[in-house]
Amino acid sequence: MKIECTKENLVESIAVAEKISGKNLTLPVLNNLLLEAKGDKFFIRSTNLDLGVEIEVQCKVHREGTVAVSGSVLHGLVSTLYNSNKVNLEVVNNNLVVSTDSNNALIKTVPHDDFPTLPTVESSKNINIKAIDFINGLKSVWYSASISSIKQELSSVYIYNNDSKIVFVSTDSFRLAEKTIQIKDKIDDFEPILIPLSNIGEIIRVLEYVGGNIDIKLSNNQISFISDKIYLTSRLINGNFPDYKQIIPKEYTTEVVILKQDMVNTLKNTNVFSDKFNQVSFSVNPAEKTFTVSSKNENIGEVTDAVDSAITGEGLNINFNHKYISDCFQSIAQDSVSFEFAGLSKPVVVRGVGDPSFFYLVMPMNK
Repeated sequence: MKIECTKENLVESIAVAEKISGKNLTLPVLNNLLLEAKGDKFFIRSTNLDLGVEIEVQCKVHREGTVAVSGSVLHGLVSTLYNSNKVNLEVVNNNLVVSTDSNNALIKTVPHDDFPTLPTVESSKNINIKAIDFINGLKSVWYSASISSIKQELSSVYIYNNDSKIVFVSTDSFRLAEKTIQIKDKIDDFEPILIPLSNIGEIIRVLEYVGGNIDIKLSNNQISFISDKIYLTSRLINGNFPDYKQIIPKEYTTEVVILKQDMVNTLKNTNVFSDKFNQVSFSVNPAEKTFTVSSKNENIGEVTDAVDSAITGEGLNINFNHKYISDCFQSIAQDSVSFEFAGLSKPVVVRGVGDPSFFYLVMPMNK
């Protein structure tokens, strides 16, 4: 193998692929990147068997060939090259020689025969979507998924379509986030899917690198994302996501509308005094037109903050995990948020005022 390409193209592609390769004791070759020059094209491939990516890198191919090398070593080397933007990669005596006009390095290779091919998703159904929209859907909800893998369906992002809209949902049974993305063009109907939480971060990172529009193909156990330079594939979880709509309150007894930044600042303040359960108390008093947030720690002290707000409905005192409340603000672009309460021991629903595409539900804590 012998190729010539720019440092910029090579560094970006290696950085994307290298993050997916990882420690695999049963199949050590997966700890490496597969570099393949075929015809006039050059590809970089990596996989951890759960998630895999193949990137086409624009370059000049002088000689075809395939080699497997450490991604971290290759990235560390290429990213620190200087004085030249042109990089040559050549296999010499089963070693990879990386050279520029002023640098020359040799990287040991490993046998690549056991490096797996990436699964190909055979599906006539195709979803074409802007990468930024899919990223927005994932980022809006993935923090609500369970970090425990005991119930795999909760340690995932649930995605389904609803009349030319794609809905993203996640829950850990204590809180739930739902984001709806409107698609301009009609999309093929597809069965709901569950993407493992462990793969979401890398999917977001790769799609941010790709940009533009992507094609999505689905099978029973695999999802693929395809662009003109990337093929990304992830395992799907086989399971049934809970019927979450049953827990959404049908009516509310109290609503508090508040500036998002005021609430963010208040929760930062009360967090200093929260106990080991991260508990904060919300107190709504319509008669006095006050909304207060307080926390107490027997070893530190206590604090109460009154927050400017618009209140309708009944008064109540209710406790929540402050981290669960704080997490949702990253998904709300609006300046104002509404807290919709359905009464004691019932969940609160948080929304951006004027934004029907997102809602966030949090279960209360017992005193």
